Amino acid sequence: MTLEREPPLEGVVVDDDGPALDEMLLRGAPALARVAAGLWWQAARWGAAQSVRTGGRLARAAVDPARAGGIGILDDLGRELRGYARDLLGITQLEERLAQLMPPADAEPESEEVSEREGLRRRGAQLLRQAARIDSDDRAHPAYARILTELAPDEGRILRLLATEGSQPAVDVRAANLLGMGAELVTGGINMIGAQAGCQHRDRVPAYLNNLERLGLVWFSREPVGDPVAYQVLEAQPEVLDAMRSVSRSRTVQRSIHLTPFGEDFCAVCLPLDRVEAAALADHDE
Repeated sequence: MTLEREPPLEGVVVDDDGPALDEMLLRGAPALARVAAGLWWQAARWGAAQSVRTGGRLARAAVDPARAGGIGILDDLGRELRGYARDLLGITQLEERLAQLMPPADAEPESEEVSEREGLRRRGAQLLRQAARIDSDDRAHPAYARILTELAPDEGRILRLLATEGSQPAVDVRAANLLGMGAELVTGGINMIGAQAGCQHRDRVPAYLNNLERLGLVWFSREPVGDPVAYQVLEAQPEVLDAMRSVSRSRTVQRSIHLTPFGEDFCAVCLPLDRVEAAALADHDE
């Protein structure tokens, strides 16, 4: 491969390295022009030299591919060209400088965590300032709006039942041994809440109650309610009888399901417990 060169300027001797042209440009130009001329000449010399190297290697690969490295020569040339270009443009030096100026990557999560803690403490301080206000604040608990979005319609019926009718009975069926000690649980928490509340999906009542407990609205007590007749009715239900027949000896343990104080306030604020009010609100929404 033959490289054509521009004819030299009159009165200037230019050898293969081009020092005369360098001296002429650097002497005759101001500071900014000297930098531009130096970069231009460096790029021109690098391009010419790299063209010679690349052309030579490609020519040898064409004549003798096995000796020149075959197709792998393209990968080598690509890596060399990228390396030369990075050095020429100063990218390597720029990356090193940025690495010195920028904080290490592992320091970023810590700073974000500190910032998040600071934000939470500020919100906590604002909450305490609001609590210290003398004027009364009758607004509902801020969690109530979110809780309403996490309730199924049947769960609303269960809450209304507990709010209007009070705590509901529940029983555990256990397998009894001869000594009456260490009875194994057969079925736990059997109740009639689904039927009494008018739930559409009564098979989901255990899941409904678990969700209500998760939200802090109900709690399961080991103590019975005060009405013994309620347990007589419950123990006569088919689900309880089937559980008792599944073992040779069985007994029932009386439990109860209650609204928490938080659940009571939620029902009083958010649920229209009176059926007339509920119907009126439903008509208004339509």
